Amino acid sequence: MEITNMEKMGKLPMKEAALVYLDRSGGLQKFMDDCKYYNDSKQSYAVYRFSILINPCDVVELDAELGNHILHHPLKAAQVFQSVCFVAVKTLSLIGKLQTETQINIVLKLTHLPSLPSYSLDLCEFPLNYASQRFYMMQGIVIAMTTVTKYTQGARFLCSDEVCPFSKGFQYIRVHVPGATESATVRNDFLCRLCSSSLQEDRKFRVLGDKQIIEIITTKVLHAFQGDPKNQPFRFQSLSVFLRDELVNKMKIGNEYKIIGIPVCVKTSQTALCVEANSITPYTAKVPSGISDNFRCLLSLTSSSCWRFTAILANVFASHIVPLGTYNLLKLCLLMSLVQTRDCSSERENCLDILVITSDTLLVDRLLNFSMNLVSRGIRHPVCTEVFPTVSRDKYGTGAVSIQAGSALLARGGVCFIGDLTSHKKDKLEQLQSALESRSVTVFIPGKKFGDDFDQQMTFPIQCSFWSFVDMDSSSRRNVQKASTLIGQMDCSLIPANLAEAFGLLVNCKESSPCHPLLPTVQHTLKKAVDPKGPPYLASKQFTTEDFEKLLAFAKNLNVEFSLEAERMIHGYYLASRRIRTDSIHGSKLSANALKYLVSLSEAHARLNLRNKVLREDVLIAALLFEISLTLKYGATAFCVAPNALFPFELYDEDYLEQRDLYLTQCQQQLQHFIATCGPGTAVLSSDE
Repeated sequence: MEITNMEKMGKLPMKEAALVYLDRSGGLQKFMDDCKYYNDSKQSYAVYRFSILINPCDVVELDAELGNHILHHPLKAAQVFQSVCFVAVKTLSLIGKLQTETQINIVLKLTHLPSLPSYSLDLCEFPLNYASQRFYMMQGIVIAMTTVTKYTQGARFLCSDEVCPFSKGFQYIRVHVPGATESATVRNDFLCRLCSSSLQEDRKFRVLGDKQIIEIITTKVLHAFQGDPKNQPFRFQSLSVFLRDELVNKMKIGNEYKIIGIPVCVKTSQTALCVEANSITPYTAKVPSGISDNFRCLLSLTSSSCWRFTAILANVFASHIVPLGTYNLLKLCLLMSLVQTRDCSSERENCLDILVITSDTLLVDRLLNFSMNLVSRGIRHPVCTEVFPTVSRDKYGTGAVSIQAGSALLARGGVCFIGDLTSHKKDKLEQLQSALESRSVTVFIPGKKFGDDFDQQMTFPIQCSFWSFVDMDSSSRRNVQKASTLIGQMDCSLIPANLAEAFGLLVNCKESSPCHPLLPTVQHTLKKAVDPKGPPYLASKQFTTEDFEKLLAFAKNLNVEFSLEAERMIHGYYLASRRIRTDSIHGSKLSANALKYLVSLSEAHARLNLRNKVLREDVLIAALLFEISLTLKYGATAFCVAPNALFPFELYDEDYLEQRDLYLTQCQQQLQHFIATCGPGTAVLSSDE
């Protein structure tokens, strides 16, 4: 008894400091407001739960011992605040039904932790420290989540012997603590410490809360999904995080978060390391301050033209993967798609999906894989996994349904490269088409299968760009190709027409270069064979992969807006193209997302030029790319665009860039004439005419 009194005396300064902190921080007033809610409620509570916001720095400045308890002994610190709050309730008569101190359940919510290595939990390290029962900060990407279920916050037990004094009152209160399972809070084998009789729960006083389990992986794990052969093998494991009450449904699959919580060891069918979340904060990546000096110099030298900078970018891009100056159209499309990616915190949804028609799958695969790795969320879809979310039973036995992310949700804000399109089964292609058209995916949860009375549906937004290719020259497919009867149209019978339409851009790469399709590739391969590590061209030294990474990271964060002239031109082209490709039988051949793609292409070209305003020159590039794609699908129309319209000449020097500018200026005049001839308010010729 004497030791107990000494402990109480030792805690008195901490209790005084806790009261002062609550008063200064506004926590005391919030506590009193919460008490009023409980006092006015007609419901019976075994436990009254209060959340108190704690700033560790402020507490440490006020009282170092209390601050140390909060950071390193959070359960004991909660008892200190519990005592203070109980005295406040009794002194001020805040809750009339409250009888014992154990009925108060205090949850300390930390605003942050000290920026020191000892407070950080690295998910790649082993073994992880879970025995200290203190707060850690961890960072990860959500790869799975369960549906919301109930758990017991607190319960009241009574002695089964009516003669026992503990058969009444609130002497036995069970409260959930971090790491405890449901059976640790509520079960039927508790005994009375006074008479050893069995305890029975008074169910009308049980307090329930919401619970959800999510799984996270460290950002480093994404390297395993990026298909880079240089990546070194490493061990990783997902970590389960328990979200309770106000934290439920605060996290989204595919997003990255900073989590403050207490690591615990949960024993179900197998022992597993988990985290009881205390607070969560969406992670925001740092925006780069600028671009490399070489690109800054190039931008200055090409400032007289709105088209030269992006032309040179495409020409020198990925020069260690494909020969310099080859695949320029595809490389320009890839760069424009990459600058339309964004951080997960952004609400911008201007994805650019690309489908490549090729006869050289090896080079195209390497090029797409390299480009995908230039953004933080570039995911190469593994063949053995699913592209879209799947459902399974929760491994912790909570009765909830676990939803696994799949490659598409994992690539949130980036690129999902799904490889050869024809390698996927018919049902998966139909699912892909639906996702491309609606930019969402719906997961069906059969109630009968998972022990529920009702079926459920959950819809997730698709916020990534899809890249894929089709091998048109493989021996198994060469014989099924049909001859096209329309000028410029390609035979795309290997894939469903609606799926090809769902992709924003269709790019034909059956030849690497119009003049020398094979020689540049042979020369490039020989250079790499002789000197594998050395740069194959001078441009590879001047504009490195790191330079392109900085450029793309800077460009994609630019906020752009349309000039009035550009807005008029893009709407004029859309309406004219829609009218010219509409017939009375099949209706319009343009998809419902056509205008959105045109806007996204225009914005992408402006961003790639590091401009904040979309000009008519950007709309021209968008219109040419879109028209080339439409011609491959449906054949040419009145606005006849050559397949090499964006790169009509080899970009050897400034004279060739000048010729390209003149050619694009002529294309702009043709576009304006097309809008004036076929746009709204004009007579349009029939298809036969």
